[in-house]
Amino acid sequence: MRPQDVVILLKIAAKGNKDWQMKDIGNELGISASEISESLNRSYYAGLISNDKKTLMKMSLLDFLQYGLKYVFPQRPGPIVRGMPTAYSAAPLSELIMSNEAVVWPYEEGTCRGQSIEPLYQGVPLACENDPKLYELLALVDALRIGKARERTIAIEEIKKRFE
Repeated sequence: MRPQDVVILLKIAAKGNKDWQMKDIGNELGISASEISESLNRSYYAGLISNDKKTLMKMSLLDFLQYGLKYVFPQRPGPIVRGMPTAYSAAPLSELIMSNEAVVWPYEEGTCRGQSIEPLYQGVPLACENDPKLYELLALVDALRIGKARERTIAIEEIKKRFE
């Protein structure tokens, strides 16, 4: 698996029951159609999407996010930069968890200063500006990557709500 595979799977989840095509996902994420195709093949092999490459295996994806993500794509907050809030600094967790410290993806157009963490894929901040559902999912996933037990528990519950 590669980090962009998680982003692509979450983009599919954000689409819900809407029909989508690989080229649309690619355009919205800034990823080529061939990379989308290769990613879906890896995700199928990992058991995270069905063989038709349209249906998410939601329980398997939840298990991977909950138990594997922080080990496969670890992250530690770094220097203070301007960026886009993520993890517990972005909705919905910012409404549930109070913190004096912000965590951000480095992004020139960002509205917040905080400790930086690298997004799973370089085009994430721009893609999230245009897709609030994807933004919520990726912020929740970042809470799984960097959060303590309480933040991770709340984040996985919020992800489950969005997968229903």
